[in-house]
Amino acid sequence: MHDHSHDHAGAADYNKAFALGIALNLVYVAAEAASGVLGGSVALLADAGHNLSDVVGLLLAWAGHALAMAPPTTQRTYGWRGTSILAALFNALILLVALGAITTEAIRRFAEPAEVAGGAIILVAGIGVVVNTATALLFISGRKDDVNIRGAFLHMAADAGVSVGVVVAGVLIQATGRQWIDPVASLLIAAVVFVSTWGLLKDSINLAVQAVPRGIDPEEVAAYLRGLPGVSAVHDLHIWAMSTTETALTVHLVKPTVEDEDALLEEIHHELAHRFRIGHITVQIERNNQAACRQAPDDVV
Repeated sequence: MHDHSHDHAGAADYNKAFALGIALNLVYVAAEAASGVLGGSVALLADAGHNLSDVVGLLLAWAGHALAMAPPTTQRTYGWRGTSILAALFNALILLVALGAITTEAIRRFAEPAEVAGGAIILVAGIGVVVNTATALLFISGRKDDVNIRGAFLHMAADAGVSVGVVVAGVLIQATGRQWIDPVASLLIAAVVFVSTWGLLKDSINLAVQAVPRGIDPEEVAAYLRGLPGVSAVHDLHIWAMSTTETALTVHLVKPTVEDEDALLEEIHHELAHRFRIGHITVQIERNNQAACRQAPDDVV
């Protein structure tokens, strides 16, 4: 006997948030590039290029988010849900590359101190704090429940942090004349952002290889299933992410007594959805001893 249950509200719709965030950052990039050209500032032009890469990161996250909502087809029976996991993974890698570039430049500046630019760059960085913070806030509500949204949030929060560092370092250097403040501030910001980015990378890799999503204890799930009335054994239990917001489960339950299983399956469906946030459930009930099932051994997939 099989039961296929689907009980998920789906991912929250962040399409408007992505559109607004990308529009804000494109305007900021254009203004920063124009200021760099008019003021002859290579630093501003370089930062405009960096912020343009963040727009690419937002576009990547948006693509994963939008494709995850596409309906399934005969060839893609889960639709494009897995693209949200790929988007989160790529965004984590892009963030690590950006952090590597910031760290390399900061270390170089210890050996070759560069004079920090004046008030114009501090002003532009201050605007960047506002734009990047506003964009990050668009995704703050979804950062805990959706790894892809967390990637977008971290991207913008990291940029806001870098911009804050530029402003603070610029003011302190102008006040003290100590050029080492700039690379130290960059390294501190990079270290803080790295901790969050490393967590994002680990979570997205785990989801990509179909590991049990963070926050779900498979032993607790198995214990719940073993405790169901009439169930003598549980095997072939698999829990994995269909997307960054949806979790699936398949399991074989050994239940020797023949009964009307509808009520039991409904209870399983309800409990797994509400206690463990598992919405796509497939249950196979077997009457014979689990030794008769080829997938009963723990080391068999």
